[in-house]
Amino acid sequence: MSPRMRHICYFLDYGALSLYSLGCAFPYAAYSMPASWLHGHLHQFFVPAAALNSFLCTGLSCYSRFLELESPGLSKVLRTGAFAYPFLFDNLPLFYRLGLCWGRGHGCGQEALSTSHGYHLFCALLTGFLFASHLPERLAPGRFDYIGHSHQLFHICAVLGTHFQLEAVLADMGSRRAWLATQEPALGLAGTVATLVLAAAGNLLIIAAFTATLLRAPSTCPLLQGGPLEGGTQAKQQ
Repeated sequence: MSPRMRHICYFLDYGALSLYSLGCAFPYAAYSMPASWLHGHLHQFFVPAAALNSFLCTGLSCYSRFLELESPGLSKVLRTGAFAYPFLFDNLPLFYRLGLCWGRGHGCGQEALSTSHGYHLFCALLTGFLFASHLPERLAPGRFDYIGHSHQLFHICAVLGTHFQLEAVLADMGSRRAWLATQEPALGLAGTVATLVLAAAGNLLIIAAFTATLLRAPSTCPLLQGGPLEGGTQAKQQ
């Protein structure tokens, strides 16, 4: 794969992750909001803000690839922040419910979090740690090039986290069904579809802009000079 195509594939990957963060906001807004937040400003703008976050996530992560050689540290910070911020925003309802129920045991009622929520948050934090630390391969260079390097562990933790996230949302939906039935949804089906379509279109435009910039870059650009071996090594590190 040419260096240009490799970067473009990463752009698409970042866009997909950004839309995933938006996808998380939909069920959280519908089933996981704290009772005191319902129909408040944060609840009303939770999904639109998540859509804007997806643009920020895609833009920052794509831009970070242009900084890899000149400022690798800044590139890593931007890319990590681009994915950490939407995660923190999406999980604000869970963090609030966790703080509300801390130390109250079983007396928390409908605000109580299921164990799946805890497993999901743990896997998400572990995923971020592996992404940022490059462990264990940085402790033993060359020993984890094919099996056991951080990118593999990162994806395993991400898949497990997604599984527990789905289980947690289903648990919220089941335990809060009767109560939620009495509440007016903040975003109906039409609004959900419209938000998703607009977000997908916006992210594709951002990716197209960075792709056009990459295609206009001369072949002598340092970003396009990585050979197959170097490119493979860099891919593992992302």
